[in-house]
Amino acid sequence: MTNNQLLLEAIALKKCVTAVYNNVAMKLAPHILYSKHSALFVDAVILEKNGEFRREKKLGAFHLSGLNDLQLTDQLFAIDALFEPVAEKYQDAMLFVVDADAG
Repeated sequence: MTNNQLLLEAIALKKCVTAVYNNVAMKLAPHILYSKHSALFVDAVILEKNGEFRREKKLGAFHLSGLNDLQLTDQLFAIDALFEPVAEKYQDAMLFVVDADAG
């Protein structure tokens, strides 16, 4: 399964993923896949960094080409209030977004 397929599945099923980004192991709750300057990005809430739970939630933007060792987990997530699907940066760039009514 490609990273794109894995992320689409994770977003559709609201499942967390693990990945290595800039040599940092992370657990992410992916909320949206979008394009920017002909490249693919995913915005995700960072749940863990290097195995440590994050006290402060942060929505990060991740270039797909920089996500390594991407794995789907069985852990479900809820849509976070930090995520604003109507944000200007997603206009005309959104490819797939988490569905508030699904699952």
